[in-house]
Amino acid sequence: MSSSCTGLSRVLVAVATAVVSAASSCPQAWGPPGVQYGQSGRSMTLCCPGVTAGAPVSWSRDGETRLLQGPDSGLGHELVLALADSTDEGTYVCRTLDGALGGMVTLQLGYPPSRPVVSCRAADYENFSCTWSPSQVSGLPTRYLTSYRKKTVPGADGQRVSPSTGPWPCPQDPPGATRCVVHGAEFWSQYRINVTEVNPLGASTRLLDVSLQSILRPDPPQGLRVESVPGYPRRLRASWMYPASWPRQPHFLLKFRLQYRPVQHPAWSMVEPAGLEEVITDAVAGLPHAVRVSARDFLDAGTWSAWSPEAWGTPSTGPLPKEIPAGGKPYTQPKENPQMDSPAPPRPSLLPDPRPLDHRDPLEQMAVLASLGIFSCLGLAAGALALGLWLRLKPDGKDGHQKPGFLAPMIPVDKLPGAPNL
Repeated sequence: MSSSCTGLSRVLVAVATAVVSAASSCPQAWGPPGVQYGQSGRSMTLCCPGVTAGAPVSWSRDGETRLLQGPDSGLGHELVLALADSTDEGTYVCRTLDGALGGMVTLQLGYPPSRPVVSCRAADYENFSCTWSPSQVSGLPTRYLTSYRKKTVPGADGQRVSPSTGPWPCPQDPPGATRCVVHGAEFWSQYRINVTEVNPLGASTRLLDVSLQSILRPDPPQGLRVESVPGYPRRLRASWMYPASWPRQPHFLLKFRLQYRPVQHPAWSMVEPAGLEEVITDAVAGLPHAVRVSARDFLDAGTWSAWSPEAWGTPSTGPLPKEIPAGGKPYTQPKENPQMDSPAPPRPSLLPDPRPLDHRDPLEQMAVLASLGIFSCLGLAAGALALGLWLRLKPDGKDGHQKPGFLAPMIPVDKLPGAPNL
């Protein structure tokens, strides 16, 4: 009984709506009053808003005296424009038989809505946002309806819609913007995003399935600092912080990668630090370096973040810091007054240098040369020993008495004490 009553009520509502539409002299405007919208290249029918349906009126363009349609056209209060284009846009004036102003209508042409282009991104493991843009500009007032729901696991029970799976509205932040935010999402769940573009000529919907694991992309690290290491002309210390949007939890950490280069060279070197700082040990002495860093989920979910803004630093050119004596003040060498005729020390040029980088240290080169010398001496000694053994053990080649072998005793047997005389 209740189902039949519900169906009857729906029929009554539909009939009432049709009666109201037929009684209205003009269709309900989608936007501001007095504006009518249409599709470019299609026929358009304008109606005079200030008269009753069917009353004869005359039509003209605003500011023109030439009539577009007289009251004897038989079309009553309507004006038909065949294949309207951009030249037909503007304001139209309708007047009654006595010349009184019946109303004014502004025509604006455009195109029906198209399916919007939607993309989603999660800056942390609890919230994600979706942005969209029209795939085709309609030229008409447009608004977007956004919602989302949690996808269920396929199965007999999983296919049923329940309040725990939505749909829920995806609030646009700020209202009217092309962006909506979902708060309190589940990291291991999948969601379906619904973005519908609506304008006076219709609506078009785009559905997008997303999971936080695939769309996770943290914000770039913050607070990047690059400092020199006193006494080490080839070292720089870089430090940074987690992005403010990432809640630090023991089971959701970030890993980092760091790039650096001298500012006059285009090629980047890259390392993956183990924490929130890194000491660069192969910087080019005397040259400023650019450093940047990015972040990613520790378990490789999602993608790497964008690079942070670059920070610059120059390796130290001074000596090692001296230790402070116990109970005393650190010794500081008095500064010498610079002479007027002494040339100023040259500053490093920031122009691109076409020469390749040379990261070799003079101490490393000396160590390599010493190692090569030691190995050469050992090789010569081994070769001399092998040659001596071969000469001792080589047979004489004559038929006479052969020389004793290398291991034969050096004292004759007949000279040994206690040996019998034969």
